[in-house]
Amino acid sequence: MVSHLQRYGVFNSERVAEVMEKIDRACFVPDGTPPYIDSPMTIGYNATISAPHMHAMCLQLLEPNLQPGMHVLDVGSGTGYLTACFAVMVGHQGRAVGVEHLPELVSSSIKNIEKSEAASFLKEGSLCIHVGDGRQGWPEFAPYDAIHVGAAAREIPQALIDQLKPGGRMVIPVGDLFQDLKVVDKNLDGTVSMHDETAVRYVPLTSRDAQLRGQ
Repeated sequence: MVSHLQRYGVFNSERVAEVMEKIDRACFVPDGTPPYIDSPMTIGYNATISAPHMHAMCLQLLEPNLQPGMHVLDVGSGTGYLTACFAVMVGHQGRAVGVEHLPELVSSSIKNIEKSEAASFLKEGSLCIHVGDGRQGWPEFAPYDAIHVGAAAREIPQALIDQLKPGGRMVIPVGDLFQDLKVVDKNLDGTVSMHDETAVRYVPLTSRDAQLRGQ
């Protein structure tokens, strides 16, 4: 899967290749689902795990801000796959925080991570998954060098911009019917610049109740 994505030019980072080979996607997809096809998959509760090419793209966009010792926030952490990848990249001296508003997904994601090569990060505490409204971020471990948002916001939540460290980067899909993957950089003086990376299609970043209703 990883070499296929590299061959087709989805990404070229060797660090991203290493982490995607280390964290086996098979530990994170529902039983009986082919783990390595380049397609999103439903995981229940009107949530999905993104296609591998989107994971690779987001990892590469955030790579400069996923150095050892850095802090990263994963909003809408779902299966825990990307949170596990982030934990490996920032190492035991860093901090990878997942936030997911469905307790059922938090429980299953922890079980997924325990089966993966990221289990040691979970055990010693540098990787954690919390139940919460990711639109509010997770202030306890802020500011973050990197923030990844795995669902589409109608507008970028101010709380996430506030919790981004100067020099930090956030990747977030924005839009409703039409969505763009936006790269948000907080400059060292605290100002924010952003650009559109590509058109995407994500499930909406919404409340717990709206998600369960499929809205």
